[in-house]
Amino acid sequence: MKEIETITVLGGGLLGGSLAMALQDQRETKLWSRREESVEAAQSLGIRGATSDLKSALAGADLVILSVPVGAMRPLVEMALESGLGPSSLVTDVGSVKRVVHGNPGALLKQKGIPFIGGHPMAGSEQRGVEAATKDLFSGAMCFLTDDDQVGEPWAQALEAFWRELGCRVSWTDASSHDQLVARISHFPHLIAAAAATVSLKDPADARFGGGGLRDTTRVAGGDPDMWTEILMENREAVGDSVAEALAILTDIQESLKSGNQEAVRSWLERASELHRISRSSENQTEIIS
Repeated sequence: MKEIETITVLGGGLLGGSLAMALQDQRETKLWSRREESVEAAQSLGIRGATSDLKSALAGADLVILSVPVGAMRPLVEMALESGLGPSSLVTDVGSVKRVVHGNPGALLKQKGIPFIGGHPMAGSEQRGVEAATKDLFSGAMCFLTDDDQVGEPWAQALEAFWRELGCRVSWTDASSHDQLVARISHFPHLIAAAAATVSLKDPADARFGGGGLRDTTRVAGGDPDMWTEILMENREAVGDSVAEALAILTDIQESLKSGNQEAVRSWLERASELHRISRSSENQTEIIS
């Protein structure tokens, strides 16, 4: 199996900082950030390989991880190519959508003969920036890998082993299937949390009367609005399908409430409860999505 010994993380935010923290005691790891303030913040947290020098960060890297917003990946890859990124490195990313990334910058990397396999560790926090980084952020998380360009071995096995060593569960899929799935299980739930916060907390002072259900339901609405706007727009087609499905369900429930159809409301809630129960039993399973 291909050995990944030297790693470069491009992007000094929450995910990039957490990766550097988790990796630096195991392998040679460099964390690059354009902003000197982020470099200094990373160094203050004990991240030894933090730097703003892109050329030195890329030198000798076996694995290069793009850990910036998806919209910033193409310009970053262009900068990396100018700074020495070459075909001896595998490039991956941590973006929340995959079709856009495989199309661009993945296509540019393929044109230059540089292997690219998409990645998406389902890890994060409502907090932002390297200051919120933690070395165990990826422990127990699901990580999707997408090899739409058929890079294959030895890189595929090496990249899977890399994420497993960080504590992730790994599932291989294709970019389109990934985006459809995460629209339902991640992006749409964020919309629902935001909608719940907008309705339930229209008077924020009412939160003091709420319990754990209100906190749990609205928690992720506290995420970075800029980041989530980008995610939702990049995956808007798949997210839109989930929204349409939810609107149809809510319309039916609204009609049941208006007509006093108690049995219809109970049946819907029972179905939802059963789906939740079944899902809990499968949370630790890892599957290849076809």
